[in-house]
Amino acid sequence: MKKNYILTEVTNKKNIREFLDFPSTLYREDKNWIRPLDEDIEKIFNPKKNKLFRKGNAIRWILKDNNDKVIGRIAAFYDDKTAEKNDQHTGGCGFFECINDKDASEILFNASKEWLKKQGMEAMDGPINFGSREHFWGCLSEGYHEPIYNMPYNHKYYNELFESYGFKNYFNQFTFHLRFVKGNLDPVIYEKAARIRKNPEISFGFHDKKKASQTAANFMDIFNAAWAKFPGVKPITLTQATALFRSMKQIIDPKLIIFAYHNDKPIAFFIMIPDLYQIIRKFNGNFNIINKLRLLFDLKIRKVCTRAIGLIFGVIPEFQGKGVAEGMIVYYEDEIARGVNYTDLEMNWIGDFNPKMIKLVEQISGKIRKTHITYRYLFDREKMFERAKTI
Repeated sequence: MKKNYILTEVTNKKNIREFLDFPSTLYREDKNWIRPLDEDIEKIFNPKKNKLFRKGNAIRWILKDNNDKVIGRIAAFYDDKTAEKNDQHTGGCGFFECINDKDASEILFNASKEWLKKQGMEAMDGPINFGSREHFWGCLSEGYHEPIYNMPYNHKYYNELFESYGFKNYFNQFTFHLRFVKGNLDPVIYEKAARIRKNPEISFGFHDKKKASQTAANFMDIFNAAWAKFPGVKPITLTQATALFRSMKQIIDPKLIIFAYHNDKPIAFFIMIPDLYQIIRKFNGNFNIINKLRLLFDLKIRKVCTRAIGLIFGVIPEFQGKGVAEGMIVYYEDEIARGVNYTDLEMNWIGDFNPKMIKLVEQISGKIRKTHITYRYLFDREKMFERAKTI
């Protein structure tokens, strides 16, 4: 093994602590980096909390030098359901952190590759999450600003480590930024919004906490009409929609969830949440009872969050391109003038394979602020590589 580096599987509390703590050392001099909550990472690797373990598995390693100092970490994982959606069985590697050393990164990538081969995989994507795409997914390549909640931030040399090993760009993920200042939007947006808002059959409204079940039902109806037609996207059930909003209950701000209606029938939504990293950055990964109270106090009482994260945006087909999206944005902007404290919006995880969504965000004056790359490595080095298909 090169340079006498020692690769160790994460199997006990000491290893887990080293796995979690290593990035704090690696990014000590980087003021933009924010440590994720330890529990947000650990629940991903807990079979009792991550349903992907039902038809999959995961493994983690740390890499040390001959002075017993951690210099890298990585995880490898797969689930049969996701693996089989690709042209070849594809697993993943993620939570990669490493010093600027190609030998070290090669050891970590090799470990992931060999383990995934034994599980029947023929390729690996990385750096990705063993779970939702909205979290811990992609290698930052442009826009080295403060990250938003649970989105990756990494050193600039990471792209070179992936590419020198043989990973190729499978797709880019864009994070768009929109500044919410009264009158800051493109005049065309105001014109379209004004026209749609003159229509007496069209109305807009925020989430009502007292009608959470109705919000879930409205979300389900719109999502299934607007998104379920896309490849790889399945319709959701009312149970799933209800569970989604229940999981966000503690952090939901009603003013960040907007619906549009046609004759009281839901036709569009814009779901946002506060960027918790504006509060969490001072927790150093620790989410004990004190920090949980601090989070709720800062979020609900002090209202220190000024940045919102756009989770999902949808308009049913019959009303796409008719000004409904613009109407929701201006409806929210009206609240800014009434003292709502969110002035910045970041819409993350918009893939370059989805030009329709990119166009929609650009129509509401969104500008690309960050780019993450999802890489793919084919184990058969003779096989033709193809980027993600446009939807």
